[in-house]
Amino acid sequence: MSFFSIAKGFHKLSSHPPPDLTQKELDRLRAITIYKRTKDVYFVCKTYGISRATFYRWLRRFNPKDLNSLRDRSRRPRRVRRAKWSRELIDLVKELRRQYPRWGKEKLRMLIRERGIESSASTLGRIIGYLKRTGDLVEPSTRVKSTKRRKRYYAIRKPKDWEVSKPGDLVQVDTLDIRPLPGLVLKQFTARDLISKWDVIEARSRATSHTAKEFLDTLNRKMPFKIRAIQVDGGSEFYSEFERECERIKIRLFVLPPKSPKLNGCVERAQRTHREEFYELCDISWTVPELNKELRQWENTYNCVRPHQALGYKTPLQFLKDGGIIDNYTNPSNLSHM
Repeated sequence: MSFFSIAKGFHKLSSHPPPDLTQKELDRLRAITIYKRTKDVYFVCKTYGISRATFYRWLRRFNPKDLNSLRDRSRRPRRVRRAKWSRELIDLVKELRRQYPRWGKEKLRMLIRERGIESSASTLGRIIGYLKRTGDLVEPSTRVKSTKRRKRYYAIRKPKDWEVSKPGDLVQVDTLDIRPLPGLVLKQFTARDLISKWDVIEARSRATSHTAKEFLDTLNRKMPFKIRAIQVDGGSEFYSEFERECERIKIRLFVLPPKSPKLNGCVERAQRTHREEFYELCDISWTVPELNKELRQWENTYNCVRPHQALGYKTPLQFLKDGGIIDNYTNPSNLSHM
């Protein structure tokens, strides 16, 4: 009985030590080695999953004195298509592209046609690529136009060391668009205390710095504790009069960085609750005075009746009483619409 080993005498076909070959190239060497010892083409092709034509091509290229013959060869065609662009067309494309740096090949094609030269858009695209590769055409640098932000003379970003440990340390304020009918847009100002989850809500016909200032008066009147700081987004309603009023009554005003509503997540979650549990379920009068009457009743339900999971299923009122923040609180009596 005879035995055959692929490993034994593996490199004897070469008179030089093997160079660094890839796994694919080593497989070619193994296949040729097996064939030299067995003369069984079928066995070799079955083992390596290749066709006879592929194996014979490997065998034909193989030089035992140079294992680099096992490497892949370039597949570039022997005859490559040569460009037939005229110098006139290249200069014209260069001129137009420098004059109109952002115009593409289709637009340039129309301009070139007006000058009596017919060319396809793909040809013009290849010319533009050629000019870029040779350095004859350089894309202009993008000039970023700086937009001036309105300077906030009082509002600042919330300091990292600002401690929020008791009710009133930070109240988040935001606005909610209410669109009950086509062409009718109302604004709801919502404020939520981070610790007690106490909410104050009020509807207005518009969200301006003046109505925001008026909501600030409502907020100070309805919050059952002193407010130390308010956090708002960069909405225009929280500039001007609102900012000056915060400074006057000595409430710190923190403004969020752009495009970061997640930092006001507490009041954003409150907006969702008011939308799902009040606006989507109740019969509402869509005039501001009547809506505010119904919002006051819902606000009382929210603060004094509705259990909050975040507070261990206590109401904000019960949470404040248990914490010794407030002793007595008068509830509005009419809750029948709920």
